[in-house]
Amino acid sequence: MPIIRLEMLNGRTVEQKRELADVLTRETARIARCSTDSVQIVFSEVDRDNWAIGGTLASEPKKSGA
Repeated sequence: MPIIRLEMLNGRTVEQKRELADVLTRETARIARCSTDSVQIVFSEVDRDNWAIGGTLASEPKKSGA
């Protein structure tokens, strides 16, 4: 049973998560040759204050020249 754990920043709509769930489930089942019913997806949304990219919090403006 494939389990996909997807971490992403807060802010995606339910519609976006629904589409991700649909596409990831279908493609995982196709590639793994399993039923779509066996694919599970866990969405973990992280606040921008708790995620850093290139040494800068995602909640802060990007550093120029970095």
